[in-house]
Amino acid sequence: MQALLKNPVTAAWLALLVAGLLEIVWSVAMKASDGFTRWPMTVLTFVAAWASFGLLGWAMKQLPLGTAYAVWTGIGAVGAAILGIIFFKEPATAARIACIALIVAGILGLKVLH
Repeated sequence: MQALLKNPVTAAWLALLVAGLLEIVWSVAMKASDGFTRWPMTVLTFVAAWASFGLLGWAMKQLPLGTAYAVWTGIGAVGAAILGIIFFKEPATAARIACIALIVAGILGLKVLH
């Protein structure tokens, strides 16, 4: 693992993955904060968002802007949509699942074509 992190591009992709996962955390925490009225979820929202933005910025030192931003938002969008279905009983229609799959395909395409 340490050898992988010595490669700056690999480290940037790892940071971008964590940033995307943190985007899922802050978006779900924001929903759970009930309009920022539940303090633990509000604090989690801002801490996770700060860390997510920080890692995204760091990853952008090595990765192209368009790729990094699209992958970051894609990870967040897919994760938030899936967790919205699971925890907030949002609709899980075939069309919605197909659209989520298209986002995943786009993320993978950007990674492969980088």
